[in-house]
Amino acid sequence: MESIQVKAYAKINLGLNVLGRRQDGYHEVRMLMQTIRLFDKLTVKMTQTAGITLKSNLSYLPCDDNNLIYRAAALFFEETKQRCGIHVTLEKHIPVAAGLAGGSSDAAATLTALNELYHTGLSLEELKQLGIRLGADVPYCLMQGTALSEGIGERLTPLPAPPPAYCLVVKPPVSVSTRYVYEHLNLSDAPHPDIDALLSALNNKNLALIAANLGNTLESVTIPLHPEIAAIKAELLEAGALGALMSGSGPTVFGLFSDRPKAEHAFYRFKVGEFGKQTYLTNFWNK
Repeated sequence: MESIQVKAYAKINLGLNVLGRRQDGYHEVRMLMQTIRLFDKLTVKMTQTAGITLKSNLSYLPCDDNNLIYRAAALFFEETKQRCGIHVTLEKHIPVAAGLAGGSSDAAATLTALNELYHTGLSLEELKQLGIRLGADVPYCLMQGTALSEGIGERLTPLPAPPPAYCLVVKPPVSVSTRYVYEHLNLSDAPHPDIDALLSALNNKNLALIAANLGNTLESVTIPLHPEIAAIKAELLEAGALGALMSGSGPTVFGLFSDRPKAEHAFYRFKVGEFGKQTYLTNFWNK
């Protein structure tokens, strides 16, 4: 095998609770993560010459070591002592700097592809140990599906898949720095979602209860910076969503629908509006 194509799936946070700041500067979190069927495509090809090259369909994305794909490949070759010679073509569809773990998912997909391409036989746990060195979300993006994420994101517990739902994803035309959001987080004034209630709703396959318990501590920082996030949430609820929430550090918002006609009507409503360029109707994805 000289080349391989892989998909890098986006994630949403059904619940994101920040518990406190650790002595190492990271924040302790407790999150309920879910993969959705929105993905980038990566084609990874062996080359005759050593080195890592990267090409993207988006001209503004860096194609050097400022890109997590490049850094994931460099880390893989450093750790496995394999001959370094690949070219990666990235077909980017997940919005950038959106709270959907697009960069982390691309890194995870790169590690997975190289492990297969070079027949190195690294286990999922070994890949996750590499992934945490690239970013807190990378181990989850390697595992995918539904999971409880704790620590800084590296302690993962697989969970049963949620009941089927339509997921309308809307990204306003702004970008958010995750570092800025965490640096300006005041935990005493922030909401703290009930992750245990979410877990109970998930175990009972109750979509209405899942939607009722959606929550994200980081909204307390990002929404005051970008009030359009609150406006999108309100419009999703008005359009019939069971619940709506900002994902990650934002600014992307998702709404959960049990009814397909309502979801499709809301999708077209947003598509013709100011956020139409980055509006997606999708669903949960589990392996």
